[in-house]
Amino acid sequence: MNDWTIRLVQRRDVPDLLAIENAQFPEPWTKNMLLDEISNVETRRYTVAVLDGRIIGYLGVMFVLDELHINTLGTLPAFEGRGVATSLMDDAWRDAKERGVKRATLEVAASNHRAQRLYYRYGFKPVGVRKNYYERIKEDALILWADLVDEDASPGPTLDA
Repeated sequence: MNDWTIRLVQRRDVPDLLAIENAQFPEPWTKNMLLDEISNVETRRYTVAVLDGRIIGYLGVMFVLDELHINTLGTLPAFEGRGVATSLMDDAWRDAKERGVKRATLEVAASNHRAQRLYYRYGFKPVGVRKNYYERIKEDALILWADLVDEDASPGPTLDA
């Protein structure tokens, strides 16, 4: 059992999300980008992991028809490797299945092997490359897709990350 809780993001959380963005990503999202994303509740779902009142991670997804697109996933550096991202993914996976989502996709930096290992546990597989997707650092992104299958047909992801 984890000490943190998962809840839907609120506008007041944006400064904490920006802190995670700036700590984790070479091309962090801006305040306006985050505000636009979390305001679009019809097609977006943003959640945070909270420990002792402090946001330690967050996940943003977008729904398009029966597909899920993982927009962003990050944790505070001090909490990496403790299962925060896994908890956020588990929550999103449950919600997506309840919504009838059939497939999921995302882009991940070609050099981000830790994130790739997490995504592979959820059944994601590389299907292509977006050249220079991360323009500032001139890095390619892997395009990953996963099928969301019934829990009965698959053991699902492990919870050890």
